[in-house]
Amino acid sequence: MKVKIALCLLTALALTGCSKLNKENYDKLEMGMSQNEVSSVIGAADNCAKTLGTTSCIWGNEDAKHVKIVFMGDKAVTFSYDGLQ
Repeated sequence: MKVKIALCLLTALALTGCSKLNKENYDKLEMGMSQNEVSSVIGAADNCAKTLGTTSCIWGNEDAKHVKIVFMGDKAVTFSYDGLQ
């Protein structure tokens, strides 16, 4: 019984370290997706800024692994990434 509990705890701990911010999920993104649709694929954005009718969002750390997406009218229009594996 203790082995099963320990195994469950280790599995839960391993899953919390899993990031949705990876190249496989980035490749699932498509032009025209809404911000909610993108978030369902790669998680919630870490930072968003609105400028002149556009919303620019960053997932991850801009100095390391990250994804940048610009939305216009809640539709993704540009994508870029760095450091994804």
